[in-house]
Amino acid sequence: MSQQHSRIGVVTVESLQKIPAVARLTSHIPPAQFGRYLAIGLWNTIFGYSSYALLTAALTPRVPYAYILAGVLSNVLNITLAFLNYKWFIFKTTGNYLREWLRCLLVYSGGIALGTILLPVTVFAIRYLTPADASAPYIAGALLMSVNAVVSFLGHKKFSFGATSAAAAHCPVRAGISSES
Repeated sequence: MSQQHSRIGVVTVESLQKIPAVARLTSHIPPAQFGRYLAIGLWNTIFGYSSYALLTAALTPRVPYAYILAGVLSNVLNITLAFLNYKWFIFKTTGNYLREWLRCLLVYSGGIALGTILLPVTVFAIRYLTPADASAPYIAGALLMSVNAVVSFLGHKKFSFGATSAAAAHCPVRAGISSES
C-alpha cells in the first residue's frame, strides 16, 4: 500500500526534507518534531484564520475598520491556543506555563505589531490592484498569517521553549549543580 501511496503523490515529512531548501531550514529540527509542527501548524492556521474571519464578519457592521480590531483580538486567542499546542505536542516542555506563555507573547508581539501596521497597507494594495474589495481584508489576513507562521516557529524553538534549557545549561545552580559541591 505504501508503494501505491508514493505513486499517487502522498507528501511525507521525509519527502519534504529531500528538497534542498527545506532540508537546510529543517536540518536542526528532529523529523518527528517537524511533523508535529506541520500538523499542529495546520490546525493553528485553520483555527486562527477562522477566528479572525468570524470576528471580522461579526464586528464589521458595528465597528469602523473592524478587521484591525478583529486581528488584535483573534491574535490573543490564537496565541494562547498555539502556545498550549506547542507546549504539549511539539516542544513537550513541563511546568513554566506563565514564563513560556509570556515568551510566546514576546515572540508573537513583533508579528502582531507588524501585522497591525501591514494589514491596512496590504488591504489597500489588494483593493487598489485587484477587484477584490469586500474580500481584501480576508486575503490580506491570510497572506500575513503565512509569513508570521514561519518566523514564529524559529522564535519559539530558540526562545519561548528553548531558552529555559539553554539558561539552565549555562547556570550551574539552575541545572541543579551547586558550585559548592
